[in-house]
Amino acid sequence: MIGQRQNQLIIQTQEGVRFSLPLASPVTRLVALVLDLATITAIMSVLGIAFTLMSLVSADVAAAFYALTYFVMSIGYFIFMEWKWRGQTLGKRVMKLRVMDEQGLRLRGNQLIIRNLLRFVDSLPVFYFVGGVVCLLTRRSQRLGDLAGGTVVIRHVDVRAPALQQILGDKYNSFRDHPNAEATLRQSIDPGEAEIALQALRRRNEFDPLERTRLFREIADYLKTRVKMPPSAVFGLTDEQFVRNCVDTLYRAAK
Repeated sequence: MIGQRQNQLIIQTQEGVRFSLPLASPVTRLVALVLDLATITAIMSVLGIAFTLMSLVSADVAAAFYALTYFVMSIGYFIFMEWKWRGQTLGKRVMKLRVMDEQGLRLRGNQLIIRNLLRFVDSLPVFYFVGGVVCLLTRRSQRLGDLAGGTVVIRHVDVRAPALQQILGDKYNSFRDHPNAEATLRQSIDPGEAEIALQALRRRNEFDPLERTRLFREIADYLKTRVKMPPSAVFGLTDEQFVRNCVDTLYRAAK
């Protein structure tokens, strides 16, 4: 577990090509956590009005409901938000962080449940002391919930239009003729998966022809399992052109 700290999540494809994504530091994760706890506290304060009224009937029942609600909120908030926002909570979104699978695969629901159920262990004895220590000792800044769920937290780096212009140019994207399919594509592809496709395009000239062909075939085949594009949108496209159209849709067309 203890080893040299990594600043990057290294993902290696079947062809041996390596990609990297920036990992979140324990400090930025702590700031995001404080923001999330403040959000939960604010929600509980609003619900406190209902509990106050309930206490007029029975103080014991009101206290029991408050404890149960806080338990559900403290776990359910993180599970729901990370599922709804694909690996982000309010705090993570503000800090530009995102939870993803440590192998670069699609984040699964059971991973979100496991990593968040272990928050109670990570929070022992006070204010995430155990989780903070484990984050400092692990190479990828993972707390116990991350280790059990097979997840990491990465920094989400914004990609600006000029960089995309250099990579994609002004080439025609057949996907733009099918806005519904584009919307499905954006909903189906995780940011981590999109980043890998983008990095492949950025580095395509670094690969020899055979490696390049195999790499884009692997990425295209995976993306095709996430969304089915209309036949007219993919007719005549090479694997690299398919990936390029996907990246254009995910990073530029949505804006």
